[in-house]
Amino acid sequence: PPVGNGSGPAPTATAAADGDARKRTRRRRRRRVDQRVVEENIRKTLIKMESRTPKRRKRREREEVASPIADDVDPATVLKVNEFVSVAELADLLHVPATRIVQTCMELGLMVTINQRLDFDTISLICEEFGFVARREEEYAADKFQDAAEDETAHEARPPIVTVMGHVDHGKTSLLDHLRKTNVIAGESGGITQHIGAYSVETPRGRITFLDTPGHEAFTAMRARGAQVTDLVILVVAADDQVMPQTVEAIDHAKAAGVPMVVGINKIDLPAAQPLKVKQDLAQHGVLVEEFGGDVLSAEISAKTGQGVDALIEKVLLQAELLELHANPDRPAQGVVIEAELDRGMGPVATVLVTRGTLRNGDAFICGVHSGKVRAMHNEFSRAVAIAAPSTPVRVLGFSGVPQAGDTFAVLTEEREAKDISQVRQRLQREQEFRRSRKITLDEFYTQMEAGQSELRLILKGDVDGSVEALADSLEELSGDEVRVAVLHRGVGAITESDVMLAAASNAILIGFHVRPDVRAREAAAREGVDIRLYRVIYEAVEEVRKAMTGLLTPEEREVIQGTAEVRNVFKIPKIGLVAGCFVTDGTIPRSASVRVVRDGVEVYAGRIGSLRRFKDDVREVKAGFECGIGVENFQDVKVGDVLEAYTVEQHARTLSS
Repeated sequence: PPVGNGSGPAPTATAAADGDARKRTRRRRRRRVDQRVVEENIRKTLIKMESRTPKRRKRREREEVASPIADDVDPATVLKVNEFVSVAELADLLHVPATRIVQTCMELGLMVTINQRLDFDTISLICEEFGFVARREEEYAADKFQDAAEDETAHEARPPIVTVMGHVDHGKTSLLDHLRKTNVIAGESGGITQHIGAYSVETPRGRITFLDTPGHEAFTAMRARGAQVTDLVILVVAADDQVMPQTVEAIDHAKAAGVPMVVGINKIDLPAAQPLKVKQDLAQHGVLVEEFGGDVLSAEISAKTGQGVDALIEKVLLQAELLELHANPDRPAQGVVIEAELDRGMGPVATVLVTRGTLRNGDAFICGVHSGKVRAMHNEFSRAVAIAAPSTPVRVLGFSGVPQAGDTFAVLTEEREAKDISQVRQRLQREQEFRRSRKITLDEFYTQMEAGQSELRLILKGDVDGSVEALADSLEELSGDEVRVAVLHRGVGAITESDVMLAAASNAILIGFHVRPDVRAREAAAREGVDIRLYRVIYEAVEEVRKAMTGLLTPEEREVIQGTAEVRNVFKIPKIGLVAGCFVTDGTIPRSASVRVVRDGVEVYAGRIGSLRRFKDDVREVKAGFECGIGVENFQDVKVGDVLEAYTVEQHARTLSS
């Protein structure tokens, strides 16, 4: 077509080139990461993680929002993960050191630890940084138990589920002890709660279900699990102390789960009690009590004398009324496993908190990878019960295996259907474990050799699943750049011969927590030379493993200056080379020492002493105030005025903190 028709200037080659240049510039700008955009994305991500979706939203809808996967994504870059995997487990899946995950999170504005469990939003963010797309791996047949439309008129009021949280030794179990009028804490090793207890307490205004979570820092995963099933949190803080690390963790768990809090300021009967200071500390962590203009209810109590406990319960029930807690008791039961163990007489037993429906003897169920049929149910007083209504904790017998704490429990109409789902889930679990226990590649092996990393292998057995999980997390947290703790296997029940053989084959140490080896296991351990360590308190187990790891550290090398000598003359000896005529000014010059040549304050050479003589005699050492001849191996450039420093290298045992 003709150009220059009067409608404007004709396009030229120069104009086209300018347009291409502008497009390239725009593309480069798009590629350039703008710091403000990154910070805004981090802020949005944190907001999204803090403001969890309501518990009753359909999981499928949440999946579509959380994990959109484009059709054109390379399957090799898709990483299938379960929600709430730990940093260490994610590092294994990404084939990178756990320290790199922690460093990446710090760059993204997230503070995490190696044993911390991550939600799916955080996992997605980390995977994107390493060039992967995270896809949530749902349980097989999970859609069978999704919420369906129910008749609201069939719903009845249910008791609130209240979790007692706080720092170790601030009085959580003592508060429940007062409410139940029993002595729970006397039975706990070391005076700390080793696993979650679920209790129903009758009050004048109705029943309340309490969950007692351990306060020791090792039990973070268990405390987080308690926050996921609870309606309310009682945050216990000692009036003679302050807001401690586990108190802050409890606040974070409650906020992340969107659960309202009621603060109980305990030990108010002590002379050193300062409740006002505690409230000020809480305000600094975003917990504003009503006295300070906030909406958090609080009560000053003494779990020892009972002072103020009734007022605390009143405020808990008042908060529960505002939540309007209801459930349909006529539907098939669903719940959550609070704790699980292998009982010698009864087999696999789990504490199940029923959240919806009514659980009855004879019901077929699926729970995690295990199925079963309810053979019997007992309450917390070991009395047999026939039914369990919503918000009721019961110990259930009839599992095909020991479930994991936190597994979902759901009743099905047919036992055959439950067994079929269980078999498929077990197969999928084996495939997942096979993917994780991949054979190490040559590159990874070379990287580990180059880094000089040693490995302490452990096999853990315990009485209940939650405590084993918490102990494993605590031990893996000890891993560092040089020594890594690898928990090869964890399980519930007594130490068996097969555990010993696994330890022997993998050169691992067997740790028993509240369990003991049977006779055949002891014989096998003696025969195979396997070290079995038994503990009842988690502090002792962690400290013993820390000492074992210290022995795997490379010793620290320290230089010790033995003596110095000043070069006053230089002689050239045939067949020997240059020999420095020296005067020893300080210490002693040993024949076996290393030597450093220093000229004008700068080191010019470091090596070994080749010869040491006084007059014509070879000597082992020369002390200060004497002259000698020193020959330096492979160095022929000694000059008058140089200083020779004789030194030795000593090896010192290191600790994990050094």
